[in-house]
Amino acid sequence: MESLFSHPTPDSTPANAGGEDLEPLVFTTVVPTTIQHAFMGFTDHPHLWWPMAEHSVYGAGSHVEFEENMILETAEDGRTSVWGTIDDWQPPMSFHTSWYPASTPLWSTEILVAFRAVDGGTEVRLVHDGWEGAEDPKATRESYAEGWPGVLANYSRFMGGAVA
Repeated sequence: MESLFSHPTPDSTPANAGGEDLEPLVFTTVVPTTIQHAFMGFTDHPHLWWPMAEHSVYGAGSHVEFEENMILETAEDGRTSVWGTIDDWQPPMSFHTSWYPASTPLWSTEILVAFRAVDGGTEVRLVHDGWEGAEDPKATRESYAEGWPGVLANYSRFMGGAVA
């Protein structure tokens, strides 16, 4: 019998192996405002710009908020789902979170969102990585590669930015 603590051999590689080889997703948008205002718009008001109908656990009618050290979705009937746990909070410059909407911390990825002054406002840079933590790394990365551009476009519009 193989020990629970033994290292995997090539023929016993877990099904989710390979996530380490997947590149991080990096998205940026520039919003025409200060760093402080951009950070507040992202973290204090996601309920006003996050596309809940397309990207949420409970769908339209629910709302998302940053609450203490969590990113939390609340359904109309009061049910809640933790999307992530914030482990580094550096307002107004950045935050880092483990990310697991509709899942558990066991299957989490990582997101870093950083804000910096640029000509014309604030660049918001989202880096999504840690695919080896996902239950299905490749499919998870592909899903977020399709989803993040629309989410960030909503944020940019909310903040008064141009959307390509």
